[in-house]
Amino acid sequence: MADNRKREASVERKTNETDIKLAFAVDGTGDAKLETDVPFLNHMLDLFAKHGQFDLSVDAKGDIDIDDHHTVEDIGICLGQTLREALGDKRGIKRYASVFVPMDEALAQVVIDVSNRPHFEYRAQYPSSQVGSFSTELVHEFLWKLALEARITLHVIVHYGQNTHHMIEAVFKALGRALDEATSIDPRVQGVPSTKGVL
Repeated sequence: MADNRKREASVERKTNETDIKLAFAVDGTGDAKLETDVPFLNHMLDLFAKHGQFDLSVDAKGDIDIDDHHTVEDIGICLGQTLREALGDKRGIKRYASVFVPMDEALAQVVIDVSNRPHFEYRAQYPSSQVGSFSTELVHEFLWKLALEARITLHVIVHYGQNTHHMIEAVFKALGRALDEATSIDPRVQGVPSTKGVL
């Protein structure tokens, strides 16, 4: 029998570099309330929430006078922690998902196993190292910390594209849709979807 509890969690993380309050609900409506110092990340998180039908609230301030690194990294950490807590023992979930998303000329694929085994593979080559003031290397940083803290196996592949913004946008849309599918409840699943009996 699937677990009918509310799958949601929140966290507050305050360091010398960032001050973050984040709340995440797996079974949401795509409602995103995003206040960070990194506008491009706001845009990507909005896409992630909308396409995953998650409710996501982020209030984050960081040392962006240095650069965006700490803020982006710590939001990934917080999102991963809340995802892991919200899923609990993962009873009844589908566990796996593979999603392709096109964005005009770009095509991204995200493959997920909600496995309790953190692993991250990333295959992406962007034409530009920046989108506006946002460094594209921070996409890797965010996704890696998300996978690590959520304890999921996450493979992200950008198959092709010419516009860096489009390529990254396809990644975050695919991430939302894949995570939505992998965490959705399958009424046929008794207990957790693992021959070990635990995830």
